[in-house]
Amino acid sequence: MALDFTAVDFETANGFIGSACSVGLVKVRSGRIVETEQWLLKPPAGFDHFDPRNVSIHQITEDMVLQAPRVGEKLSDLLDFVGTDVLVAHNSAFDSGVIRAAAEASELAVPEIQHLCTVKLSRKAYNLPSYSLPFVAEEAGHPIENHHEALADAEACAWAMIDIAERGQTPTVQNTAEHYSVPLGLTRAWQPGDELSRAMRDAQGWLARGNSFPPRDAFTFWPQEGDNPRPNREADPSHPLFGQVVVFTGNLSVPRPQAKQWAANRGAQTASRVTRATTALVVGDGFVPEDLANGRLTNKAKHVLRLRDAGQRVEVISEGEFMQLVEGFALQ
Repeated sequence: MALDFTAVDFETANGFIGSACSVGLVKVRSGRIVETEQWLLKPPAGFDHFDPRNVSIHQITEDMVLQAPRVGEKLSDLLDFVGTDVLVAHNSAFDSGVIRAAAEASELAVPEIQHLCTVKLSRKAYNLPSYSLPFVAEEAGHPIENHHEALADAEACAWAMIDIAERGQTPTVQNTAEHYSVPLGLTRAWQPGDELSRAMRDAQGWLARGNSFPPRDAFTFWPQEGDNPRPNREADPSHPLFGQVVVFTGNLSVPRPQAKQWAANRGAQTASRVTRATTALVVGDGFVPEDLANGRLTNKAKHVLRLRDAGQRVEVISEGEFMQLVEGFALQ
């Protein structure tokens, strides 16, 4: 097997996708892990606020990165580690987007990045109640002991990629992508003077108005359903939300109509109740995928599990995972 790639996982400090505060990197050669790296990082200057929501997920605080290098200082080391490899990540559009946005915030050039998403691959290779990394890692035979610790997550992603390739009997990353009909993604190169990404423009605008991240406190919005907007048919068809029928349940950290619009922008059809057409349920109230095992579920989530028992393919997504799928805590 000539399965060569680099797996990556970032943790971010706040709602700006470029606010990297930790990274784990795993190099795979011929289907074997041969090298790993993990760094704590100080997010780019001006974007280094640590939001309590993010800290509650990864337990990295501002004090822990005081002596760490800025992400821009480690960018060349990171790119050297990746080299010409395809970057593999669980929601690779997010992790490749972290590199691009952090480079923009640091005013440093970054080359184009080819990436492949194990969320999309696992949906084709496995049948799981949730395609969050803990479920995927367990199915791949390498359970995560420290979820949201960057190196642990990157290693879990690497093992998932290896397992999915073995199940498909595909010897390379490109062969695996073709076998499961999951196209490689491409994050465009950028250098100072080029047009900024939307994420960077939004972040600059938010800060220019004297705000910090995130725009609102978590779990403060009563879950009013609002309308179900039309899905954006011009969205990227390779995005994990494109073509999904998405229902929301529980209190989210943003108004539910806003979350619905973000999903629709990515090509999803939103709905207000779980039916046999539902393919994904986004759960708020601080839900984590492990709650599927301990029963801390809303009625909608319990309904979804009953549908799965009856043979319907529908997955449960935490709010944090959903926010990554819409490229970070989107700023208004």
